[in-house]
Amino acid sequence: MRRPVLALAAAILAFAAPARAADTIKIVVAFAAGGPADLLARVVAQELQQATGANVVVENRGGAGGALAMEAVARAPADGRTLLVGTVGSTVLTPILQPNPNDDPLKSFEPIVLIGEVSSVLVVNNQVPANSLAELIALAKGGRKLAYGSAGGGSTMNIAGEQLNIGAGIAVTNVPYRGAGPAINDLLGGHVDMIIADPPVIYPLVAGKSARALAVFGPQRSPLLPDVPTTKELGFPDMLMENWYGVLAPAGLPGAVSATIEKDILAALRLPHVKERLAAGGLVGTTGRAGFRARLDRDFAYWGPQLKKLGITLQP
Repeated sequence: MRRPVLALAAAILAFAAPARAADTIKIVVAFAAGGPADLLARVVAQELQQATGANVVVENRGGAGGALAMEAVARAPADGRTLLVGTVGSTVLTPILQPNPNDDPLKSFEPIVLIGEVSSVLVVNNQVPANSLAELIALAKGGRKLAYGSAGGGSTMNIAGEQLNIGAGIAVTNVPYRGAGPAINDLLGGHVDMIIADPPVIYPLVAGKSARALAVFGPQRSPLLPDVPTTKELGFPDMLMENWYGVLAPAGLPGAVSATIEKDILAALRLPHVKERLAAGGLVGTTGRAGFRARLDRDFAYWGPQLKKLGITLQP
């Protein structure tokens, strides 16, 4: 099943340079280590390295809501050696909120594979005396100062947190980090009261009873957390944050190389043990270049007006 992935290294190296065992494929992650984007990037990297024999490395470039990683990859040679694992936050939300005239995500990147999508989940640490979203809102309205951790301005964690503030009429303080991993560490340490993040990193916390899940920010309940109600069920239909994780390359990648990378990453994601890992994180909707491009178009069309409607802005 892994043999088709061998074509990836051949296509990359034939275009870029003579093949050598030490050749490196770099996968840049838009957030710090330990978060869901990082975990998924390492799954992809492991499978590609085992299949191709190339040295596949993951480089974490957290900060600025993913803008640092986006800029670095956009300026990398379009030779298939540099890939990006991005999210709706880094690829769509941050560019809308912090537009860079030199980097238009729809023109600066080639979408390769949409790994999967999930709805974010709000969790609180065990020191917060709230067992439901209503109790959490009442706590905030009662004068308790609360803080949520995010992966920086423009990230899904930040936007979902502001959706909560605006929708519930409360003022929970945003504490930005370089990724979900550090935010989770401070959640467990009691330095922030809550985070709104994705099931791949949330579910182990809930299953281990180190945090409590109060709401799913999506239209349907998570199969991993079937007892946790959705924001729509709780009377907040506009509190929605469906995140995705995708592999992109710099624009200008030759069509044959792009098609080969797409085919071989999809082959890796379809391996039984990888499919199990994706399902364990609640991810669904894996698709290739055409489906990923269509999703980007839909998200930009939706989130531009939505962020203006919510009045969400970032300080320059």
